[in-house]
Amino acid sequence: MSNKRSSSGDGPKLRQLRVGELIRRTLSDMLNRAEIHDTDLNRMSITVGEVSCSPDLKVATVYVMPLMGSASVDEAIAALARNKHEMRLRLASELTLKYAPDLRFRPDETFDRLDETRRLFSDPTVQRDISAPDSSSDDKDD
Repeated sequence: MSNKRSSSGDGPKLRQLRVGELIRRTLSDMLNRAEIHDTDLNRMSITVGEVSCSPDLKVATVYVMPLMGSASVDEAIAALARNKHEMRLRLASELTLKYAPDLRFRPDETFDRLDETRRLFSDPTVQRDISAPDSSSDDKDD
């Protein structure tokens, strides 16, 4: 019997993306409204940059970053990990999923990659290469 579900493989499915975005918004609201009963966590200003879900939606990796030096990344992740059970229960009550996903917190390195990209684009050599005319179009005219 053939399996009709073909996996083209290379990226998350639409359902994974939708559920990840729902979890991201719900966690952001939860942290913004200080609904978690932990004074250390409520003192921190934490942004939830992205949530990626496993294919079976049972594990959600949450990428977070504390804002404005309110805490170090390690402190924020430790506080979130301490309270993940309460957050998971609140997620289960707000989302209509069969299983509440296990939450895993990781530092969001998007901002670091963005700074590195900006630094690369401001390099004089790269600027020269970008502004140089495309030599391959000149060769085709001959």
